[in-house]
Amino acid sequence: MIFPTIRDEVFERGKVPMTKSAIRDLSIVRLNLSEGDVVYDIGSGTGSIALQIAGVSDKIKVYAIEKKAEAVDLIKKNLEKMGFDSIAVIEGEAPEVLSAIEAPTKAFIGGSGGNLEEILSCLYRRSPGVHVVMNAISLETVSEIVALSKKINLSGLEIEQIAYSRAKEVGTYHMMMAENPVYIISFGFGEGELDEA
Repeated sequence: MIFPTIRDEVFERGKVPMTKSAIRDLSIVRLNLSEGDVVYDIGSGTGSIALQIAGVSDKIKVYAIEKKAEAVDLIKKNLEKMGFDSIAVIEGEAPEVLSAIEAPTKAFIGGSGGNLEEILSCLYRRSPGVHVVMNAISLETVSEIVALSKKINLSGLEIEQIAYSRAKEVGTYHMMMAENPVYIISFGFGEGELDEA
């Protein structure tokens, strides 16, 4: 399967944070996509992850889920600009809006709005075999997922930290400009019920 990259400059961004291309690429590879997948992009922001997934195959259905009106407008602008028709934009907060759409096979979490445990519980109940990839930039989020891994039956938990720099011209020199390190976290759910203890 070919994984096309969409350059960051192509996206309408406004003031909404966006997952940078190098992190998008690796995160999407970690999703292990297949034709026929149903993918949730939770906390979709500009829609960069959703749009790049849609570019992999028109046989992958993508739901871009976003609660902020400004971001929803940006997703729609980017969707119109790039012309993908396998993306549905869902305005609202996860996990509440998830019950109205078909169950996922894969889920990407770019932002949880403080509802990470509830989102994971909902994903498990709707689709126990779902594979989840999430991005985090704070140690608190990483700490939360490690704590949740002891409470919720996660399987195959992998946590990677990516430090990414890009050259920028400064006068006659090229300086490496560092982005914030990003954690890419991937996992599935183990067999049995969620541990609610």
